[in-house]
Order: sequence, then structure tokens, then C-alpha cells
Amino acid sequence: MFAHDSYDAIVVGARCAGAATAMLLARKGWRVLVIDRGSYGTDTISTHALMRGGVLQLHRWGVLPDLQEAGTPPVREATFRYGDDAVTVPIAASGGVDALYAPRRTLLDSALVRAARESGATVRFGHTLMALTHRSDGRVSGGIVVDPDGNAMQIEADLVIGADGAGSLVARLAAAETLREARNTTSILYGYFPGLQLTGYQWWYQPGIGIGAIPTNDGRHCVFAAISPQRLREGLRRVDRATMLNRVLRQADADLAEQVAAGHATEPLSVFSGRRGFIRQACGPGWALVGDAGYFKDPITAHGITDALRDAELLANAASAGAMEQYQAVRDALSHRLFETTDAIAGLDWDLDQLKTLHQTLNQAMKQEVQHLLALPDLHQARIQEYV
Repeated sequence: MFAHDSYDAIVVGARCAGAATAMLLARKGWRVLVIDRGSYGTDTISTHALMRGGVLQLHRWGVLPDLQEAGTPPVREATFRYGDDAVTVPIAASGGVDALYAPRRTLLDSALVRAARESGATVRFGHTLMALTHRSDGRVSGGIVVDPDGNAMQIEADLVIGADGAGSLVARLAAAETLREARNTTSILYGYFPGLQLTGYQWWYQPGIGIGAIPTNDGRHCVFAAISPQRLREGLRRVDRATMLNRVLRQADADLAEQVAAGHATEPLSVFSGRRGFIRQACGPGWALVGDAGYFKDPITAHGITDALRDAELLANAASAGAMEQYQAVRDALSHRLFETTDAIAGLDWDLDQLKTLHQTLNQAMKQEVQHLLALPDLHQARIQEYV
């Protein structure tokens, strides 16, 4: 083990939550080290869909143009199909945003890492957190990090931020309390298909199932089916993943099932077996959690990335103001209805009229989130003004 420079913050995890948090703290003048045990530009499980709050954040931070220039298709409407009843909602222009986007994670996460580096953060891949270090009073004071060659480093920091996913090591090492746990979970079967003749975000619902078709990069749609874990387990004992997906899609829309079957998945189909959502304690002496590490909910409402970007800014603002208790309070206030409503939808025990009501509640919670984000200072524009 050898000594290393100290930092104002260590961020563990360089996905969208961690990279965004590091970028924002660096723009506030913090010396930030980001570590990630994986490699730069790798993929991860995701529904990809950004809601208005997420797109708004990327626009305000100056990151959205990178995604647009990479050919991420704009989404200008969303269609919800409740059985035979279809409701199409246009995406109205607001806050400088006139479309939604669903970039591949290889693109989104990489763009945020570049922005973090350009803002002054140090980012190191292939580096793994092994332990937290503490002061004599118990406050977290940094961590032990191992580099790709197996060399251990003790790195000091005023704040260690866990952005290392739902199974967060930082959360375990800091003994973060679970404040709320979901009752329900779905299992997700999904893949990427070219050539689908669909416009905007498309969502299908029938009793017991939820389906999404989300346009992403390279002319592909991410198509997913959310069903109960029991149904997925029993189905995959009898048939392969492609057959299972086709059967669920056909239950909702025969034309969609035929398009997907004709499209031929460009990558192997993936399975998310399910994980119950939770809200963990957001921070403690010398540590904090962001993204799925602190707050995870079922992917059936496709709101995870949007909330991760939201919480990155809430955390950066609170940390720079020395008001970490504000981070916990605001995060929880904005998350409560989103979390509870998503949990109810993930139960899959609603009828279609009940689901419409749940979606209305979800929409109101999303509007509250957007209004809060619109009131935040625009860091990207502030940085531009420094050089004018």
C-alpha cells in the first residue's frame, strides 16, 4: 500500500449517476476522483428512456448536444395502450426541451464521463473500492482502492459517494439504513430490434403485463416485456427467451409481435430477474449515495435514469453548500409518490382503469420533479458566462 493525493470527493461508480455527480462537483471547484471497477464505454442493463426531467438536466448541463449529434432519435410523442384504448400524448416544448431521448448507455455514460473529465474530475477505470477509512470520531475519511495491477492505495477524501448501483458496496460499508422497501417486483425480458415501424415511446398494458418499445440509437428499438417473476421462471423452463418474448408481446399486440419476430434481435435477449425497490438513507458522516445505490425502483415505469440525474444535482448542490441533510429531505420529498406508484404498477394486479389512475398520479409526480429542476441554477450557462 502506498499513499496517494487527497481529494475533496471520491465517487465510486462512473455510470450516469456517478459521472454526473462528479461533473457537477468539479464545476463547483471540487477536486474529484471517480473510480469504476469496469471499463470505459461498456453497456449495462437499461430501458434507456429519459423522461422530461432527465432530458432537461442534460440540456442544462450542455451534454444533450453530444447525444443528438450521435444520432439519438428525438421522441416527440408517447402512446399508452390500455387494452384496445390508445392514448397519444405529444411532447410539448418546455424549459428548452422539445423532445425526449433514449440513448444507449454506452453513449450516455461515456458522454457524462467526458463531461466530468472536461470539468476537471479525474476518472480511473479498472479501480475497485475495497474498504472505507475512518477518522477517530467514526467519520468516513476516504477509502482503500486497488488498481488494475493489484496495487492498493489509501485515498483521503472529505466525502465518499456511492454511485455503485443497487448492490452498493459503499452502502454496505457505511451501514446505510433502508428507509423503505417495495412490496412488488417484475421480471423484464428485453432485446434490441431494427426496422420497427413505430413512432415515439410506445407502451402496451394488459392485465398482468407491461410492454415498452423505445427508439434508441442505430435504428433499433429496445423492446421489453414486464411480467411476474413466477411467470418468467415457469415460461423459460419450457421455451427459449425469443419464444417467451413473442408470446408475451402477442398477448398485447399481434402486429408488434410480428414486427419483432421479423426484425431479428441484433444482440442476445437479456433478462432482469427482478429486484424489490428501496429507498436507503442518503448520507451520513463523510459519505453519500446517489442513483440506484440510494434509491431504486422497479424498471416498469422507466424512470431510473431520470431520477439518477436529478439526484446527482441535488447531491452536488447540497454538498457544496454544506447542507447534506437537505439532500436527503428533497430527494425523499420528490421520490415518495414516484416510488409508491411504481411499486403499485409493478404489482401487476390492477385492472386497466386502475392503471390509468396510477399513471395520472405518476404524471403529477413527474411534473413536480420537473418544476423543482427548472428552479435550480443553470450551471452550464453560468460556466459559459465566466468566459464571456
